[in-house]
Amino acid sequence: MDPPQQRWSKGDLVRGSEFATLGGGCFWCLEAVFDLVKGVRGTQSGYTGGHTLDPTYKQVCTGTTGHAEVVQVEFDPDVIGYADLLEIFFGIHDPTTLNRQGGDMGTQYRSAIFTHSDKQAEIARDVIAELGVKGPWLDPIVTVIAPLEVFHAAEPYHDAYFERNGGQPYCTAVIAPKVVKFRQRFAHRLITA
Repeated sequence: MDPPQQRWSKGDLVRGSEFATLGGGCFWCLEAVFDLVKGVRGTQSGYTGGHTLDPTYKQVCTGTTGHAEVVQVEFDPDVIGYADLLEIFFGIHDPTTLNRQGGDMGTQYRSAIFTHSDKQAEIARDVIAELGVKGPWLDPIVTVIAPLEVFHAAEPYHDAYFERNGGQPYCTAVIAPKVVKFRQRFAHRLITA
């Protein structure tokens, strides 16, 4: 599998870093959670999986570009494994609702894992198979697994959105409960000061 093209850089990739690219509703929600995970070196909100060459947030929100809102997570595999990141991912969104997370509806909000290697694809399939048997959901998991082709960084105003806008109604109603759920369920994965 060829490495994916990327349009963003937060500096040179730290030696030993790997990436996970995940879509599970609004990227602000995912970024807010993964920024708290021990072993995560950085996050970037963006778009992938579509056909528009240089998508904007406004275009993606129309649902016509084919892109999903995603967060790209740079992580240290010596601290947290890819399967562990997927456990968190599945713990903070509903992978059984097609093209929807809560009140956010449209293909841009689909549950998706965009893999960076064949090994990641294998791990993702294994995690989904296990959750399909042991998971808390009655409905089948509809999460799509696809190789990452191109990642488009979102506009800068999306960076650290929850951190900068925590008092906004969407943040208090949608993002904050996911952060609380993460802190309760995955306390052992929290960054410690």
